[in-house]
Amino acid sequence: MAKPANVRSNPALRLAAVRQWHSYVGAFIAPSVLFFALTGSVQLFSLHEAHGAYVPPPVVEKLVMLHKDQVFAAKPKRPANASAAPAKAKPTEARPEKKTKPSTLALKWLFLVVAAGLVVSTCLGLWMGLLHSRRKGVVLALLVAGAAIPALLAAL
Repeated sequence: MAKPANVRSNPALRLAAVRQWHSYVGAFIAPSVLFFALTGSVQLFSLHEAHGAYVPPPVVEKLVMLHKDQVFAAKPKRPANASAAPAKAKPTEARPEKKTKPSTLALKWLFLVVAAGLVVSTCLGLWMGLLHSRRKGVVLALLVAGAAIPALLAAL
């Protein structure tokens, strides 16, 4: 009677196990990878901050705040002394636009391409993990958990 193959002694089974665990880990972290790649892309060109006539959508501001500060909504700032009256708001002065060096602009565009590549690669990995996994339910459950856990923690 043939002895069942052992994962430790069979390199092909070892590689299959590593690929399976890679699918599980990838499915779990994929939502966060996509989130950070997309919100980081927004930050590259300061699309999360108001400047000039541009005002970012509130959802963009909140998502980038979650990326940068791990909070979904900023708490209003309190004065240092609670009994002190709030200072009068000064009219905003138009600040001159900073000139961006060509090398800095090229680096920003390069990082945007890298972020787009990360999004595409992550989506392809999810597709392959869901299509070729023996345990599609586990991969799908890990994907949902990878999206739900950070959302729940951000909501608390």
